[in-house]
Amino acid sequence: MIPVLSNRRRFADLSEQEVLALAISSEEDDARIYRLYAERLRPDFPDSARLFDGMAAEEDTHRRALIDLHRSRFGEVIPLIRREHVAGFHARRPVWLTQSLGLDRIRDEAAAMERDAEAFYRKAAARTQDAATRKLLGDLAAAEAGHQNSAETLAETHLDPESRQGEDRKAHRQFILTWVQPGLAGLMDGSVSTLAPIFATAFATQDTWTTFLVGLAASVGAGISMGFTEAASDDGELSGRGSPVKRGFASGLMTTIGGLGHALPYLITDFWTATVIAMIVVVIELWAIAWIQNRFMETPFFRAAFQVVLGGALVFAAGVLIGSG
Repeated sequence: MIPVLSNRRRFADLSEQEVLALAISSEEDDARIYRLYAERLRPDFPDSARLFDGMAAEEDTHRRALIDLHRSRFGEVIPLIRREHVAGFHARRPVWLTQSLGLDRIRDEAAAMERDAEAFYRKAAARTQDAATRKLLGDLAAAEAGHQNSAETLAETHLDPESRQGEDRKAHRQFILTWVQPGLAGLMDGSVSTLAPIFATAFATQDTWTTFLVGLAASVGAGISMGFTEAASDDGELSGRGSPVKRGFASGLMTTIGGLGHALPYLITDFWTATVIAMIVVVIELWAIAWIQNRFMETPFFRAAFQVVLGGALVFAAGVLIGSG
């Protein structure tokens, strides 16, 4: 037997009391998760925070009802049994993995929590042959379905269309400031600033391997520099641009990708084949930058394309002229 699973019980082996205890602990855990969501969202999304406060209160109500049922059937002492004690029971995402989730993902996670719990209880009820256990599991499944209905009612109460639209706009703006803007700056820097050293080396040496090494060094070095610069330039507290770690990662990664795009073709041994492919990649990169500016930054496409292509062409020409001379 696998050591990690050796101390986990199968759901089918649990007694009715243990199933009820498992339901109680699950309700407690879900209520705590919803309160964590509410606390995290409260500064920026107060309406959604109130929604999760209400969902946590619903979980508390069902937990109290389950405890009353346990008291009437089995007495005051509730066995200690949790999700992680049961093989195959639906798991919840660790708290530290939810801290980076956006508003929409948190809403989706909450909906999935309720659906998973309902589906699990319904499948478990269908497998059991004991009438009392079947009824108990069916009641739990109905309770989880009721949670979903309560969540929809709470959403209608706390998230009117105007409030939800406003929060969605704010979440989109935060996504732009934290990920898109630093990533776009990195992609532009990596795609444009590395043109000169890469093509200067290419035309000066006409050695594809040397050109690739220079391009790799320039891309990785620029990525590290841009990442640390972005992270150190603004902690996000006053500007509202979000986590400096996330922004630094986006900027550094996209800078490296931008430079590697036209460095990788020089892994081809034929100089002119590699150079032609690298030029095609440069054109694709510059048009991609223009598209991102138009799509996320609302810059008119042709204006963005003119600016990016003109800048890239000037840097490319400088590299070729220097290398050829």
